[in-house]
Amino acid sequence: MGKLKTKRGVAKRFKLSKRGKVRYSAGGKSHLASSKKTKKIRNLKRRRTLSGKKEVRFIKSMLPYG
Repeated sequence: MGKLKTKRGVAKRFKLSKRGKVRYSAGGKSHLASSKKTKKIRNLKRRRTLSGKKEVRFIKSMLPYG
């Protein structure tokens, strides 16, 4: 059986946790930060967990080896 290919764009944006949850970084923190509140920028730093079941299944299919 051949190797499965990983979608590289997805691999750069999403990571799997030890328990198999899909983690990602929020967007909107790279530029125009002076107009954003400090609290908003601080909250954008932390990793988020993807919650939609369909989305999680779709992302995991593109990350076959985790």
